[in-house]
Amino acid sequence: MAQKTPQTEYDSPWKQMLQLYFEDFMRFFFPQTHAQIDWSRGFEFLDQELQQVVRDAELGKRLIDKLVKIYRVGGEESWLLIHIEVQSQEETDFPKRMFVYNYRIFDRYDRSVASLAILGDENIKWLPNRFGYELFGCTVDFQFPVIKLLDYQQRWKELETSRNPFATVIMAHLAAVQTSSDRLQRKQQKLVLVKRLYEQGLGRDDIINLFRFIDWMMTLPDQFELEFWQEYRDFEESKRMQYVTSVERSGIRLGLLEGIELGLELKFGVSSLGVMDEVSQIYDIEQLRKIKEGIKTATSIDELRQIYQSSTTENPSEN
Repeated sequence: MAQKTPQTEYDSPWKQMLQLYFEDFMRFFFPQTHAQIDWSRGFEFLDQELQQVVRDAELGKRLIDKLVKIYRVGGEESWLLIHIEVQSQEETDFPKRMFVYNYRIFDRYDRSVASLAILGDENIKWLPNRFGYELFGCTVDFQFPVIKLLDYQQRWKELETSRNPFATVIMAHLAAVQTSSDRLQRKQQKLVLVKRLYEQGLGRDDIINLFRFIDWMMTLPDQFELEFWQEYRDFEESKRMQYVTSVERSGIRLGLLEGIELGLELKFGVSSLGVMDEVSQIYDIEQLRKIKEGIKTATSIDELRQIYQSSTTENPSEN
């Protein structure tokens, strides 16, 4: 049976990188805004405030919306609302959501908010940057800056020479989209991107963080995954350094298994732990992440089983 390329999850790795490298994010995508921020005073992610606004707006679960408190040069406190629409599809209501979140924050907290957007879809013509309407002489016109990741395909050389971590983020994102149906090409491009981390002379922590992003975005079926790790280990040995090893990846797997076991016990009781005999035979990191997340919504063990048992019957051409 042909192996299926594991489903690429775009949201979580982007969210992690935004948390880890927010200043680099602003410097790369919005340099003019970056120059107006007093970074010496730090910044704060306002997760609770944004969660309240999302509940009020009733627009569904959003994984990558970040509200950040920063200080402008001169001392004024300001808020930035960052939207990252990274799924490879356009969303009809996106401009409306941008507008609703913005005015909800203003209404609840009496704060002026700058809304910024990153779009990772594949439609070059889709560039939503405003929302508005007019009725009886009353006009609403909300405009916001938008970055289109697809535009960077024409700036690849610039990405290759940049040391900003988000140059790597964009390269991995675009490569994941472009190789969704070509597993061999994905493996090859994944290895190129990982090697680039070392060639840039980055520090150990940055290499590990960016490696994890690439690994998370550019998922591979088992056979290609094994080939990738063998080629990667050979490369590490040639560089006489070991930053991201198969041992570390095994540690990630072990952590997921422990999380699944705890989740099962808390939700379904000790009697449910028998399913761990089956789950422990799974070595696909992304599949284990799905199972861990699936515990939140599953209403029975049989329903949870469907998450990993159905993977053997799905269309192998899916990414």
